[in-house]
Amino acid sequence: MTVLETRALTKTYQMGEVAVTALDCVDFCVQRGEFVAIMGPSGSGKSTLLHLLGGLDYPTSGEVYLNGQPLSGLSDDEITELRRHKVGFIFQFYNLLPTLSAAENVGLPLIIDNQPVARHRSLLEDLLKLVGLVERSEHRPDQLSGGQQQRVAIARAFVNQPEIVLADEPTGNLDSRSGSAVLELLRKTCRERCATIVMVTHDPRAASYADRVVFLKDGRIVHELANGVEGVPVQRIADVMTQLEL
Repeated sequence: MTVLETRALTKTYQMGEVAVTALDCVDFCVQRGEFVAIMGPSGSGKSTLLHLLGGLDYPTSGEVYLNGQPLSGLSDDEITELRRHKVGFIFQFYNLLPTLSAAENVGLPLIIDNQPVARHRSLLEDLLKLVGLVERSEHRPDQLSGGQQQRVAIARAFVNQPEIVLADEPTGNLDSRSGSAVLELLRKTCRERCATIVMVTHDPRAASYADRVVFLKDGRIVHELANGVEGVPVQRIADVMTQLEL
């Protein structure tokens, strides 16, 4: 079942008198339970695509569909509601509130949505257990390592049981060992919770954890690789990047 789809998605920015096309008629779809990595050089349009998928920006033309619903027909308030309930976000720099505990940071979307966190205590515990941080639930971010903070951010992204989770360079601020642990966790979450994840990365090693790798160049999809549940071999990704001069 298709969860997310774009049709002829285009985004143009006006830079003075020059129009710069960041995305050029991109057709893209993601199936439920799929883990997709988007790769490309700086300026290829991958972050722009992620922002449009999550309703953080508006396309110049074309359309984004979430579960068949076109986003262009929604008001600003409806887009905000959609992001709050149907889209989870994982960022490179964690974006945790320093005064809140790990458990409170995981439950932050519930607080913003005026839901009593106490009613969801078992959900928070399940998510902290999933990311291996039950014993750290009362620790604040400054008492956690970078990898542990990113695990909290992952748990937070799933607290509202979203239709899709968008991850922007989720291992870009981590060392190799912590990054690998986070990527294993994302893949595990995809399998065990039938989660749907779209991840932007510049790292072939990170992309190798995905079911499918989509390559962007000059705002267009120029190639795709897929290898099922075992991920895509790093060498295949590196070879494609060389061939495409990415």
